[in-house]
Amino acid sequence: MANKKPLILVDGSSYLYRAFYALPPLQTSSGQPTGAVRGVISMLKSLLKEYQPEQMAVVFDAKGKTFRDELYSDYKANRPPMPDDLREQIEPLHKAVELMGLPMLIIDGVEADDVIGTLCTEATEKGVETIVSTGDKDMAQLVSEHVTLINTMNNTRLDRDAVVEKFGVPPESIVDYLALIGDTADNVPGVPKCGPKTAVKWLNNYGSLDALMENADEIKGKIGENLRNSLEALPLSRELVTIKTDVDLDLGIDDLQLREPDTEELLALFRELEFKSWVAELETVEDESGTLAEKLEARYETIFEQDRFDAWLKKLKAAELFAFDTETTSLNYMEAELVGVSFAVEAGEAAYVPLAHCYPGAPDQLDRDRVLAALKPLLESDTPKVIGQNLKYDNNVLHHYGIQIKAIAADTMLESYVLDSVGSRHDMDTLAEKYLDHETIHFEDIAGKGAKQLTFDQIDIEQAGPYAAEDADITLRLHQTLEPKLKETESLNRVFRDIELPLLPVLSKIECTGALVDADNLRRQSQELAERMQTLQAQAFEEAGQEFNLGSPKQLGEILFEKLQLPVIKRTAKKAPSTAEDVLQELALDYPLPKVILDYRSLSKLKSTYTDKLPLLINSKTGRIHTSYHQAVTATGRLSSSDPNLQNIPVRTEAGRRIRQAFIAKPGCKLVAADYSQIELRIMAHLSEDKGLLHAFNEGLDIHKATAAEVEGISIDDVTDEQRRSAKAVNFGLIYGMSAFGLARQLGIGRKEAQAYIDAYFEKYPGVLRYMESTRELAGQQGYVETLFGRRLYLPEINARNPMRRQAAERTAINAPMQGSAADIIKRAMIAVDQWLTRKKLRAAMIMQVHDELVLEVPEEELDDIKQGLSDNMSQAAELKVPLLVDVGTGDTWEQAH
Repeated sequence: MANKKPLILVDGSSYLYRAFYALPPLQTSSGQPTGAVRGVISMLKSLLKEYQPEQMAVVFDAKGKTFRDELYSDYKANRPPMPDDLREQIEPLHKAVELMGLPMLIIDGVEADDVIGTLCTEATEKGVETIVSTGDKDMAQLVSEHVTLINTMNNTRLDRDAVVEKFGVPPESIVDYLALIGDTADNVPGVPKCGPKTAVKWLNNYGSLDALMENADEIKGKIGENLRNSLEALPLSRELVTIKTDVDLDLGIDDLQLREPDTEELLALFRELEFKSWVAELETVEDESGTLAEKLEARYETIFEQDRFDAWLKKLKAAELFAFDTETTSLNYMEAELVGVSFAVEAGEAAYVPLAHCYPGAPDQLDRDRVLAALKPLLESDTPKVIGQNLKYDNNVLHHYGIQIKAIAADTMLESYVLDSVGSRHDMDTLAEKYLDHETIHFEDIAGKGAKQLTFDQIDIEQAGPYAAEDADITLRLHQTLEPKLKETESLNRVFRDIELPLLPVLSKIECTGALVDADNLRRQSQELAERMQTLQAQAFEEAGQEFNLGSPKQLGEILFEKLQLPVIKRTAKKAPSTAEDVLQELALDYPLPKVILDYRSLSKLKSTYTDKLPLLINSKTGRIHTSYHQAVTATGRLSSSDPNLQNIPVRTEAGRRIRQAFIAKPGCKLVAADYSQIELRIMAHLSEDKGLLHAFNEGLDIHKATAAEVEGISIDDVTDEQRRSAKAVNFGLIYGMSAFGLARQLGIGRKEAQAYIDAYFEKYPGVLRYMESTRELAGQQGYVETLFGRRLYLPEINARNPMRRQAAERTAINAPMQGSAADIIKRAMIAVDQWLTRKKLRAAMIMQVHDELVLEVPEEELDDIKQGLSDNMSQAAELKVPLLVDVGTGDTWEQAH
């Protein structure tokens, strides 16, 4: 009789490698790598949760050679040695698997695939449904009526039909297919130049590899010649890729029963590996008093009656703080309609007020306007009472209903971000798991996924109520957890209270105001870009001697490296010659085609990202575009934006600068752009206290000319444009940790010459070198660096054993205080300018923030006041040992003002 629950066979070695390379590198506070261990255990827990199996095995490759190495001495000869950071994780992973009560198999002389293949054969003979969890394509040969493959990393499932759809051949032909295409990773020969399409065509025409080999003379052209030259090696290739199904095992599937996990030892291991959420999960299992369960026990209410709403309103008015959240029809704040609101006053007690659910049979709900009118005084109070998660979104939505949330006491997203910008994502689901060890109801759980996903107004209130109430409840609990952590470090608390929280309503105003763009101008630019791209395409075809798809890396690689025989600079993970931008830039120094391709790509990106897209983003009601600024994304504190991404509009090319022409002022107004001058270099001068830099900035010298004069030992008046360019590259390059190799590439000089220039720079500016060395040392000791205002950037890899990761962290340590301080300064300036505009009752409005620049739309009669006030407020946003200069420009377009 078939087992009702499937047998689960896990390809542990496949997942170990995939988790190591695919997931972010994690490590303990002592530097022990743990990312791959966590990734594999997460997959195992997911399998256990979904299938609840009674029989299961996790299979790993054994150390040493296998029978395939005896067949072919060059088998896997091209594989690099296992990285040390991965090797260190094998033992703790094996230990974790055993402590979880999962049978683990490691069989000498064969690979994990062969063990799994043997167990699949036994299971099939006994009619046991089997699921093989793997990311290895070779396993497709095992798929049968009773065997299915799943890949938990990308959530794909392969049964017989799916194998045919994916590979073009059925499972029984997979061995022949693999033998033909070969495998560069395992050094299986295959037929040269025979790709998947050719292999499928041959196998579909001839039925099998044997039949193809018998009729090899019928295959025409170079590929036919390659096939005939491979006839002797193909049987070996087939044997190498064939999974053994008759390995002599000391056990069978009946021996693969799961055991009870050793909770105590597993808890100790998870503590050692610093898997905090799993530690808390196991502690809860051990804690018979159920304290965590009590902590997360919740009483949620859905409000349909006016008297219940009035009772809750009374609670909200009496509360010192309350959590508030909105439910809407869209993530786009300009299109979202309010469907309901939720709030919580005490942990575990929350309510949802549905206002606009409109599915067939939806119950009567309270009047939206009446509810909002009752909440408006509370939300707009001068007394901070409201706690939220990403309150800027809620504020923007309520803006359409005549409400501005002024009573903001805290935002849990920003609290988490200030505590540790790189520690995790800062969405509520992630934070709930991290800080409360609680898995929330996910939106997909109640709305579905993909094209059939419901908008919130279509979700049954019985499901919507607990979801919405939980949002408010979890937000309150998160604040109660995060606020004390923030207050433990006064500088972080100041960053939150003085910068991030007051910036929230400022950004909300900017977003809701939006910016005016000239759609006709953009359409003309799109047409011109299309014409220039056609010209470049024709040039590319001429240089290549044939037509090809300029957007295809594969075709471009064939042209550059096979036909034109250009040097291969570096290779992709799949060993193909890379056509990445940095490679093309290097090749473009000596060859014309890469330069044409770079120009084409640049124009194509401008066209698709901006000139084509911006007109589509114009809001039908306001006639303006409304970006979204993100406060909790970048590691250093800088703002990012999306839809559109204003931060990435190019300024170094004429075509890029022209896009700014399309940003225009409304009638009767001008655009005013105020930009900090060389702010990060000024912060470097302040932090390093280097006498040379301080002197240059305090005397108002051209810093790049002054640097060139110092390094070259000449008068500043004698500095050439070329010398200034070199000095500028060094000034900015050192901030970002540029090496001699990087400087050499940028300036087109030799590496020794570049190193000599850097050495001369440090000789003239020894304070900069001292700052960089002391910053590296301090970062290694404390694990983080700080901005001028106390914002921290934690550096988990600053003491990593891997030199490349450690050096990358050291470069970040040097740059982050400057980039982060610049971010803090522009944020402080935005807050000050907003307060000044409000205090002076000026009609000018901030409409954009891009890098170190603020853009305002200003009535013409206010221009003089605004230009002076902007300069004053921005220059006073920080006290440095050098002047903080602001360049202010005006115009009818952003380009003119910039």
